[in-house]
Amino acid sequence: MKTVTVHASKNYDVLIGSGLLPLCGKYISNVLKGRSAILVSDDNVFPIYGQTVLNSLSEAGINAAVYIFPHGEQSKNLSVYGEILNAMCKAHLSRKDTVIALGGGVTGDLAGFAAATYQRGIGFVQIPTSLLAAVDSSVGGKTGIDLPEGKNQVGAFYQPSLVLCDTDTLNTLPEEEYKNGCAEIIKYAMIGYSELLKEISETPIKERYETVIERCVSMKRDYVEQDEHDLGVRMMLNFGHTVGHAVEALSNYTVAHGKAVAIGMAVISAAACKHNICNDDVFTTLSKLLDQYGLPSKAPYSTDELAKAALSDKKRQGSALTLVVPKNIGTCELTNIESESLADWLSGGSI
Repeated sequence: MKTVTVHASKNYDVLIGSGLLPLCGKYISNVLKGRSAILVSDDNVFPIYGQTVLNSLSEAGINAAVYIFPHGEQSKNLSVYGEILNAMCKAHLSRKDTVIALGGGVTGDLAGFAAATYQRGIGFVQIPTSLLAAVDSSVGGKTGIDLPEGKNQVGAFYQPSLVLCDTDTLNTLPEEEYKNGCAEIIKYAMIGYSELLKEISETPIKERYETVIERCVSMKRDYVEQDEHDLGVRMMLNFGHTVGHAVEALSNYTVAHGKAVAIGMAVISAAACKHNICNDDVFTTLSKLLDQYGLPSKAPYSTDELAKAALSDKKRQGSALTLVVPKNIGTCELTNIESESLADWLSGGSI
């Protein structure tokens, strides 16, 4: 087992390894102030792992209510969020109790926002079961829900008390979910870890989960500790996300997050090459790796459509939008683009 400790507004450990799920009650009891919890999961994940978690919690003397919601980004809304809060009230949870998120990024975002806002904040534990959540969304404290006008428009920065990443859960991932996680790992390699890019191009990610997850989590830890509230250097982690979120919104969330981020990285990299910010090798290398992992690099929408959708992104600051732009493999920079110029700037990424 590997442990990464995050020092933020709340200090916590991220435990990464095999066989953690049957022992989760023991680890959670060490951070739980009360003896009650609610397990939040979706209808895909709970039938596979829910009873294992509940049994472990019971063995540790933790009484857990359960809330299960329909899987998918479409559930990350005000209605489901309200239902979780009501379930917490019915379970008579107090401020000493805990919300446990069992699942992928949607589950973590929903459960985390409920934990952040119920009685002004109660305990929160992440148990990611998708590769994307393990390497990215379960760490760093971003929680939230979507509005019709845009993704993650309502939320809070709320750090968990513990993250338990059992790599055994990744063995049941559908191939498409594996690809989504690979996109985020490629992102980490592109923004600051060129050695990781070389490693994952030579050895499949699924053959070295524990090592790859530890490296990505450690990298995210470093960004979070410098900039917990995403106002400066942590914005580097948004490489590909501004265009990616636009692709998701335009597709009515039928394009999964990882694939949308892959498209976003490719569009931005192609545009950066056109504007002589980086050389063509950056785009060529990225495209080759995306193709290797079965990820798309072509945007199904015009640059005008992407620009219009991107202007509702949270990263917009006044009349400008902050983009993460590659300079070399493993090096990116933050660039402010005026809103009215965004479509023209992105036109280099229309591939």
